[in-house]
Amino acid sequence: MSPIRSATIAVLASAMLATTLTGCGIGGDPQDTSPIVIAADLELSGASAPIGKVYKSALELKVEQLNASGALGDRKIELRIKDNRSDAAESLRNINDFSGDSQVSAVIMGGCDECAVGAARTIGEKRIPTIALASSSAITEPVEQRRYVFKLAPTAADSAAALATELARRGIRKVALLHGAEGYGQEGLAALRRELDKTNVRLVANQAVRATDTEVSTQIDELVKRKPQALVLWTTPQQATLATTTARRNKFTGSLFFDSSAAGELFLGTAAGSTERATLIFTQTMVIDDVIATTPAKAARRQWFQDYTAKFGGYHGFSSFAADAVQLIADAELRTGGKPGEVDRDGLRDLLETAQLDGLSGPIRMTPDNHSGLMPQALTTLVARGGRWRLAG
Repeated sequence: MSPIRSATIAVLASAMLATTLTGCGIGGDPQDTSPIVIAADLELSGASAPIGKVYKSALELKVEQLNASGALGDRKIELRIKDNRSDAAESLRNINDFSGDSQVSAVIMGGCDECAVGAARTIGEKRIPTIALASSSAITEPVEQRRYVFKLAPTAADSAAALATELARRGIRKVALLHGAEGYGQEGLAALRRELDKTNVRLVANQAVRATDTEVSTQIDELVKRKPQALVLWTTPQQATLATTTARRNKFTGSLFFDSSAAGELFLGTAAGSTERATLIFTQTMVIDDVIATTPAKAARRQWFQDYTAKFGGYHGFSSFAADAVQLIADAELRTGGKPGEVDRDGLRDLLETAQLDGLSGPIRMTPDNHSGLMPQALTTLVARGGRWRLAG
């Protein structure tokens, strides 16, 4: 089945969209044929380019599917993408450009925490609804200062809770942590400490790496010296891979645990040997081909997995967040009820704030008090077996 023909299955996962469409054109109202313009500020060059390119591919595939499905009536989504070069200043310039374009309904930002946090004030002043795919809680908190900013990514608190539970279940008592030096990594250190304090697991050492670091041997040497039973890697996928190979080279024989930020490709490639039996906290979409599709939402997730894999030759876990961001904006845009061709950003923001979606990433619920929509139930435990991630158990 082609990605285009299969798009209808994916669209069924959104009850809101289906409800909206039943009212189109009733009472002789003019049919809206104007495009739904979604802008995207992505890291297509620079240090964060690998994940930015994943988001670009996912956004383009999801837009292609929705446009071909007929679910938008006579409307089509138009995607306008700018490269922020993994630089917060360039990202802010892009946000200013997008907000000044009266056709743009909303913005999707990539995985750069610094970019999203740095742009938050401008987003509010320009009143342009924005969904960030980065992880830091400072993107959406405090909510009263982030009314136009939303987020789709696992939170540090949820990921730490799942990791601590799994470490305790496995009987591990001593753990060491390698974490990012920036926002989300520091949140991870604090969150993991809080969660481990509730267990018999002790954090015996921690080391930080900058996002631009391409060498982690010094930090891993220091962590391994403390003889932990497990290493937790709270870094980018590239750094996590480097850390695992370095740890194994240093004769570390303990367990490896990955935070969701370390999730990357489904297949582990050259790192397969060093990551065998490693544990990852992430969404079920990464391994949805292991799951029986017993609900429409699970069927949609499996279809997305298959379509993405067929088009790009492999699967990347974070692709589903980008696709869900498009779905949320499309749902809200179709429900704003404005005049044809008129962009109602305030109305769209209000609808995003109470959005509910059984998305490709899992259950998503936005509320006026919480603009970070991915529910804790979306996270599950995965294990590396035979060179790829599998559902644990």
